[in-house]
Amino acid sequence: MRQHTPPSSQGPDPARRALLRAIPAATAVALAARGAGAQAPQPRVTVVARGLDHPWSLAFLPDGRMLVTERRGQLRVVEPDGRTSAPLAGVPQVFARGQGGLLDVALGPGFASDRSVFLSYAERTDDGARTAVARAEFVDGAAPALRDARTIFAQRPAVSGGNHFGSRLVFARDGTLFVTLGDRFTQRDRAQTLDNHVGKIVRIRADGSVPPDNPFVDKPGALPEIHSYGHRNVQGAALHPATGRLWTHEHGPQGGDEVNLERAGANYGWPVVTWGREYVTGAKIGEGTERADVTPPLWQWTPSIAPSGMAFCTGDRYPAWRGSLFVGSLKFRLLVRLELDGERVVREERLLPDLGERVRDVRQGPDGLLYLLTDEADGRLLRLEPRA
Repeated sequence: MRQHTPPSSQGPDPARRALLRAIPAATAVALAARGAGAQAPQPRVTVVARGLDHPWSLAFLPDGRMLVTERRGQLRVVEPDGRTSAPLAGVPQVFARGQGGLLDVALGPGFASDRSVFLSYAERTDDGARTAVARAEFVDGAAPALRDARTIFAQRPAVSGGNHFGSRLVFARDGTLFVTLGDRFTQRDRAQTLDNHVGKIVRIRADGSVPPDNPFVDKPGALPEIHSYGHRNVQGAALHPATGRLWTHEHGPQGGDEVNLERAGANYGWPVVTWGREYVTGAKIGEGTERADVTPPLWQWTPSIAPSGMAFCTGDRYPAWRGSLFVGSLKFRLLVRLELDGERVVREERLLPDLGERVRDVRQGPDGLLYLLTDEADGRLLRLEPRA
């Protein structure tokens, strides 16, 4: 049975929805958060680094430094004190158009011994562009660099256009790699068929090979990398710290942003089952909001918040937030906290309503604090510190 969310987050009733559309965004955010319970004090925002060119993702090195991607194709090392390196040599050439470019970065599970770094990016081909994943070796020193970058996965097919590339990278506890792939905007019907990687989450090994227990390995005509399907544009993914299961979120069109609990072989509905509606016209998409063979979202946003980035809070630095899931909002330029009860979302809180910058990535650092990247021409790396 579909788990319905409270009116404040699932989407207001028609009268309240009309009101939200008619008032400024900041006021709409405040109204949307109302009724979600008492609000915790807003955290103190500390700027770690600034001057980043549309940063997209960050990964923490074992010594506390950070690797940060910039969408136009640069990878930089950021020191804990905010000093930022020159762009690293050895990064694959990217297709930096529209939403494409250099996207996610993740350290390999064997980084301590093999120094492996994984990048997702939009790659140009003769047929258009596609999401690709490269593996490289991180070479440290006075001028850090990548060495021997090679492609271990490439989305099929490549198509024209510069939208909906995904593409988050998450290593499972067994060492396999989840890669989230968008529907490329113009190819949404392909999200429901298994002969392509459009609108899918795939699962591969760190060398690019296919795990033999993937759900469609033995299905004729299906691409063996596919782990789940029926996705629109997944730009947030993280492992639950207790269960190790993959949680994701994805963009809807007009409404219908979703938080999902990913499982092998599942269909998440797009574009047949969705809360979203067509841009401009507001026309209905698909058959409705539920179907017996489609896995329903744990939470959905109508109106859309344009979610990006995802992190679970596990430490003691924010006692009231321990166990919560944090999601950035590109549209409302703030941070969303989702309070969980097991595998249910029970409450939403909206934080940093005056931030004024698109939140692209959310991570928990080794110090237990939350870090944000803002997707701006003068992008910033921010640290959230609890107030005493």
